[in-house]
Amino acid sequence: METHKDQFFAKNSKLSIEFSKYVLEHPEIDELLTDETIVIFLPEFDTELGEFNLKIAKEIENQGGKLLYVRVKEMMDEVPTRLIGVEIDAGDGAWVVADV
Repeated sequence: METHKDQFFAKNSKLSIEFSKYVLEHPEIDELLTDETIVIFLPEFDTELGEFNLKIAKEIENQGGKLLYVRVKEMMDEVPTRLIGVEIDAGDGAWVVADV
């Protein structure tokens, strides 16, 4: 049975993936990220997740952790992939074409 904590983890994982893409397109943000920095997402579209993340942030901060808060106003619906016409060869010469 999936708990709220599991759901929050899944939502934060999605935000993390999208934020990674965002950072690739905005390299100036990469300068704010260090090995010690922990990114805390504050999604305005999901107040329950934001409150959960703030609780976690306070715990990390109390332990001396360095935080970077990222407020997200909205997130577009998921797009399965932006890749088109993908073919895959596992090394046996049998190219597999993915259905789209």
